[in-house]
This record gives sequence, C-alpha cells and structure tokens, in this order.
Amino acid sequence: MTIPSAEGFLQASSCLPCTAEEERELVRALTREAEENVKDGDLRYLVSKSWWMEWQRYVGFVSCDENGTDQLPQATNRPGQIDNSKLVSAETISGSEEPELRRTLIDGEDYILVPQQVWRRLLQWYKGGPEISRKVVFGNPTHKDYIVDVYPLCLKLIDGRDNSEQNIRISRKAKIHELYLVVCSLMSVEKSEIIIWDYYQKSKSKKLTNLNETLEEAQINMDHEILLEMKVDESSSGFSSRSTNNELALIPLGPSTSSLSIAGGPTISNGFSSGIGSSFSQDNSFSPLLKDSADGYNSFSNGTKDDTHGLSGLHNLGNTCFMNSAIQSLVHTPPLVEYFLEDYTREINTENPLGLQGELAVAFGELLTKLWSSGRTSVAPRAFKSKLSRFAPQFSGYNQHDSQELLAFLLDGLHEDLNRVKKKPYIEAKDADGRPDDEFAEECWNNHKARNDSIIVDKFQGQYKSTLVCPVCNKISVTFDPFMYLSLPLPSTVTRMITVTVFNGTGDALPMPFTVTVQKNGNCRDLTKALADVCCLKSSETLLLAEVYERRIYRYLTNPIEGLHNIKDEDILVAYRLPIGHEKLLRLEILHRRADRFAAEPQFNINRKLIGCPLVTCIPNDSTGKSDIYAAVSAVLVPFERAKAHGPDVSAVKLNGNGPSLDGIVLMDNGTTCEEGISTSTGDDNAVDEHLPFQLSMTDERGSVRNAINTDSNRVLGIVLRVLMDWSDREHEMYNIDYMDELPEVFKPGFLSKKTRQEAVNLFSCLDAFLKEEPLGPDDMWYCPGCKEHRQASKKLDLWRLPEILVVHLKRFSYSRYMKNKLDTFVNFPIHDLNMSKYVKQMSRGDQQPMYELYAVINHYGGLGGGHYSAYAKLSILSHTASRRG
Repeated sequence: MTIPSAEGFLQASSCLPCTAEEERELVRALTREAEENVKDGDLRYLVSKSWWMEWQRYVGFVSCDENGTDQLPQATNRPGQIDNSKLVSAETISGSEEPELRRTLIDGEDYILVPQQVWRRLLQWYKGGPEISRKVVFGNPTHKDYIVDVYPLCLKLIDGRDNSEQNIRISRKAKIHELYLVVCSLMSVEKSEIIIWDYYQKSKSKKLTNLNETLEEAQINMDHEILLEMKVDESSSGFSSRSTNNELALIPLGPSTSSLSIAGGPTISNGFSSGIGSSFSQDNSFSPLLKDSADGYNSFSNGTKDDTHGLSGLHNLGNTCFMNSAIQSLVHTPPLVEYFLEDYTREINTENPLGLQGELAVAFGELLTKLWSSGRTSVAPRAFKSKLSRFAPQFSGYNQHDSQELLAFLLDGLHEDLNRVKKKPYIEAKDADGRPDDEFAEECWNNHKARNDSIIVDKFQGQYKSTLVCPVCNKISVTFDPFMYLSLPLPSTVTRMITVTVFNGTGDALPMPFTVTVQKNGNCRDLTKALADVCCLKSSETLLLAEVYERRIYRYLTNPIEGLHNIKDEDILVAYRLPIGHEKLLRLEILHRRADRFAAEPQFNINRKLIGCPLVTCIPNDSTGKSDIYAAVSAVLVPFERAKAHGPDVSAVKLNGNGPSLDGIVLMDNGTTCEEGISTSTGDDNAVDEHLPFQLSMTDERGSVRNAINTDSNRVLGIVLRVLMDWSDREHEMYNIDYMDELPEVFKPGFLSKKTRQEAVNLFSCLDAFLKEEPLGPDDMWYCPGCKEHRQASKKLDLWRLPEILVVHLKRFSYSRYMKNKLDTFVNFPIHDLNMSKYVKQMSRGDQQPMYELYAVINHYGGLGGGHYSAYAKLSILSHTASRRG
C-alpha cells in the first residue's frame, strides 16, 4: 500500500473513531515517514512502555524479532488514557513547566520513543499525558545515525555577583556559544560582558571560551556547576572581586542516571539507532595550559618541593570508586608504569577495528603520567572517564558498577589499542588429533600471539587447558585458550547440600534421611552416587529417586543426566532402595489415606485425606492378584510395626514365583488367622472388611479414586500399579506412621548453614574449586560432535601457562532464582611467595617456580544494594625486574 502523505490517511477533522486496524496502519505509516525524513532538531516523545504494550495488543501489532514474526495476543478492550506519570518525578526544573524526568529510566523497558506526528495522533485518540518531548541530535550531518537527547544536561548556574543559583537544561551536544545564549537570555546580560567558568567542585577549573566546542567535549556532565562572572575590563585576568574561593572541595555524590538513556548510550528506540560511533571521536591533544586544570588538579604546596611520585589520589566523581580502585591498581603495576612513562605512542594501533583508535590508551597514559608527577596531591579523572564512557556507555552516568568488570574492559581495551599486529591473519582452529598436549598447547599459543601481541598480552595473559567429556558417548574435546584473569568461586558457591530420605523397598529397615554435598551444576547421577556412598548401598541394590509433593509422588527422577538445578531447596526428595533390574518388574506404589469414622448415621461417614509418604516396592509383572498385592504391602510395612502389635509373619510374606498367599500371614486382634477374608465387593466405597489387617484399593496417581482389587489379577496401565491404604485407629495401633510423615526438605537454612558460610577459606581452596571437574550448567550446554546434540558435558580446567602479573577475582556475588547475595566469607591469602607450581602444568621459565608477590588489592564494602570500593597498592621502585607479581 502506497500512502502519498500520511497526514491524508485520515482527516484530522474527522470525528469518527478509528478502528484498531486503522490506528495500527496509520501509526506505522507515520513512523516510516518520520524515519525516512528525520533531521536535526526533530522531536521524539516519550510514551510509557506499559501503556504502549496495551495499545499494541489492542491494535494487534506484529513485531519482528530474530526468530521471525511474533503476533502479540489480541486485546479486546481499548486502552485508557496515556499515563506517563511513572516517568516523571515530583520535582521540576526552575523556570520550566515541563516535568522532570526520573533519572533511572531505561529505554525499551520503562518508555519508548515515538515521532511527533505519532504522538499527536495518540494524544488525539486517547488524551492523557504528561507530554515529554526530546530533540533529535545528529552527530555527523553526513550520516543518518542520530541520538535522542533523553537526558539533557541539568546544570547549576551560580551567579558570581550574588552567589544565587539557578538550574538550566541544555543538550550535551549543544555548543558553548549556545550555552552563552541561554545564560544571557536567562540573566538578561550581554554576551560581551560575561565569562562562564567550569566551576567543578566550587573551583574555577577553566574558562569556557572555545565557542565551537560542545559541552560534552568540554567535559561538562550532568549536575555540573558553572560560574557566571562579569568582566571587569579587557586587560583583567577575568577574576571578579566577587568570585568565591578556589579551595578544593569534596565531591558531592552525583545522582544516579541511566547508562542506557543518556545521549550517547547504545540504545535502540523504534528501529533507529541512538549509539554514537567513532565519528564523534575528538583529538586527544590538549593545550598545555589546560592540561592540569582540565583534570582538576590541586597543585598548591606548603612551599617545600615534593619529589614523591605515585602517591596521588583520585577524586570520586560520584559513584566512581569502582573505577578509581581499578585505576590505582593498574597505575601501580611496575611494568605498566615503565611502559607508559616511556614513548608508548609508537605502538598505538589506530587501524584495529576492535580497538578504540588509540584514544583509550592515550587517555590512560596521560592519567598515569599525571598520577606519577611530583607535587600532585589528588587528581579528578574526568577526561579519562569521558573517554571511557564514550566507548563503554555502560560506565557512563553515576550508577554503581563492578570494579572487576571495568578492569576487564580496560585491560582488553588497552590491549586492542596497543596491539602490535596491524593486520590479523586468518588462522583456522584445529583439533589436537591425538597430538601431545605440549605440542598442541604451543601451537595454540603461537596462533594467539600471531593475532594478539601487546604489553597486556606480554604481562597479563596466560593459558589454560579445557577438557570436555560427553556424558553419553564419552567424546573428549581438548582446547587451549588464553586468559587475562582468574575468576575464582568460593567453595561454598559451587556446591550445595541436599537432604534425601531413603526408604527400603524390601521392608528391611526404617526410612533414614541423609544429607550429601554435591556440585550445584551436577546431575542426578552425582546425587545418586553420593547417596549410595553414605547409605552403604549393596552391590545388588540401586536407588530410585522421586520428588514428593502433597503426600504423593510428583515425579520420578529417572534421567541420570538431569541437572540438579531443577531441584529447589523447598522440595522433598525420597529415594527407594530396590534390587538391580527393578525396571523389568512392576512398580507397586502405596499411598496412604486417613479414615476418620463418625457414627452419626447408621452408615459410617468416612472423611479421608492423604497422609504420610508413598512407599514403593516391586512385584513380578504376572503377580497382580489380590494375595500378591497384600503380601507385598505387608512386607514393606514390617519396619513400621509397633512393638506390642500383632503383625504378619515376615517369613511367610516373601514373594515367590507362584505368588504369595495370605493364608496364615495375618493375625487378627483375637489371635485367629484370616484365611478367606478378602472382600471383593464393588460399588460401596464405605464397605470395610473387618477380617483384613488393613484395607487396600486400586487408585490413580493423585489418590482421588478407589476401586476394588480383583482376586485373580488386576489390569495395570504402564509400569506402575498404585494402591491406596486406609488408616483407621486399628492401623495406627499396628503401625507407626510417624516415620514416613513430616519428611525434611532438600535444604533448610539454619544456624549450622550460617555458621558454615562464615568459616574462613584460603586462596588455594578457591583454586581447587575453580579447577575441579564439574558438569556444565543447563544454560551452557556443549554441542558434542559425536552425538550431534547439545550435552551437559563435564568440564575440567587446568592452568597450563601463567602470566607475569596474575589478576585474581573472587566471585563474592551469588545469584539464585529468588535473591541476590554477597558472600562475606573470609578468604585468607599470602602476601609473599604465592607458590603456584602445584597448579601450573608447564613452567614457562625453565625450572624456576612460579612465585608471586602481592602488590595491589581491591576491596568492596557493603552489599549488592550499595557499597564502596577502595584499593591498597604497594609503591614499588621503578626498575626492570623479572619477579612475578600477583
């Protein structure tokens, strides 16, 4: 369908309501037209994502994803008014009637962006609001890529004449001359009469005089302070007599802003890209006069010369402690210090598409140089953060982040910027094909070095051996891969305790709960093996795992490679000891039901409810007669007999090939023997045969039906025959059901578990947990070339080659289905002489043992909701040394 003009699709003056299909096609046409003709300064409007989804369901919107076309479920009700109230806060910008946008919104999750024409139509059809518009900004006129400035800068303007403050809002892509125009209009002054200062930290950092520079290039950030001063005369230095002091102040904690919604973030809104590419990259050179002031140095001294190097601190720019701690650790790494204090620019790779055209390396090198300059007390790493945020938008804004994530990105970014390989050769990955590990590992390392060669690879990268084994066909796959750091789990995070109640299927013993420790990513085979060890399983026996729910068997865990992640802590697991080969026999499942009798009427009124835990045993497939079933049930109930009760003769109820008989098996209360007392009545659910020791009936898996048991044989559907046992006062006098009631859960946190988590561990136990063989997780299945299917293979890691500088990351953050937690387990590690010879398979320095000295530690205080990072670093004397560092 061709629409010459979307505005002519439906006349604006028409009072007829549009159908859902008409609304959908009109919005689609308007959106397409707006995208084809987008230009700088166009408006995009924010619409609540929840309301937008209701509208999409109403009009039958069809979305296309990577899996194809997805039709949203049609909604019959027309959505209500547009409700954007959750997108705005109660606060408003001074002098503006537009509501203030909440700082924590995420594009695509909290809101979507629509063109102005679409917003007008939606507002005409549904009313509501409030109206929130943002401008389209083009980074390069020759490209169609643009961003929507969802979070324009909110600047605090301080008038130097009377120290009054006002807030102004302006795009971060606006130029300095536009800022002057806004300030002049607001303050009613002439542009030639004023000077605007970067007033970061209540200190005059620099004059904003480059009128063609954007605010982003000038490193003006959200909630930044700027100072308005009146010029005294042309020959003056620009300092007003009313200006405030220039003392260094503490950085106020910046507000939390969304790293995905701020202009420059890599967000996608309604099909258009809002990411900033390399076209926005600026020159890395700074004016010598502005180099120090740009990064907020405090160069004042007490009149004495300070020749100490490497003792400078970093300002917290607002939740940037995660970045500062990682930077301090790296700038106190002697090989890096020596490298960046020399002429490293000759190794900058500006052609690497995976790098940042050298800008990150230059920014880091300049920051390191200033931190190692004498006479410096502290540095504000604003220029470095600006570069980092440009190429890694997830670290922009004032949100808290993981220091290890930033460290990993920084090392990888520095490597790509300093990669000595200008053109990476194509190298086909090969298998070992039975070759020795030494030969294959050296080939893999040489292939890696042929494409990756930098100071980071030389000092920080090692190599580990990964072995995968298929659990089905036993196919073995060996690979050698490089690593930059070791992410070590705490021992308590890779294992879990599971409690299982073990029942005896032959009636030889009472049920007993056992608690075993297994790998979190393990499978049912691992659990069965651990249980077999603790319960002393005989060679002629096997275990049948089952999950019990609401007093009935919910499912049998018969698949040995089923992951243990499907077993929750609140589940109830049981295991039945059965003879090997029980799969060829008929499984007899015994459910229990309470029978409370009240003689209010001539006939008994029986109110029954499932109790206890199902019992499981096996009988021959052709032994389904009434006597066979009663004999099997009697044998299983033997351990539950009370001491003074008259019970069946155990020796007489053993199964035989002809089927057991009940003659002489059951003793009644008066001591007589039941010989022919089996009732075959049908249709009367309340009928009770007083001659039997207990009452059984055929039932289903839920225990909701009751059918009489036939004397000769009973039809069985499948491999399980289920019977229901009624428990009246008589049965309770004969058997003790407490042993099969109130079974323990898989895991119940308590005093013991809390105490265990607090116990200290050492670094070597973390290494053991990291290198221990374990099955892959359910979300990380391996494609087996032998089976041609994805398998939950077992994985074993080995350290093959260690780097000169070993970065160790302790995984203290634990994630589960319902909660996130930070582990406070104390980890003991050596400061001197960390000997890794036990764990490395190849000595890279001949017979010299891999010994490490600790020189930097990054600490995190607090929990997942909030906390603080700090770093300790050893101030080393700069010299070329061969000793390893950790």
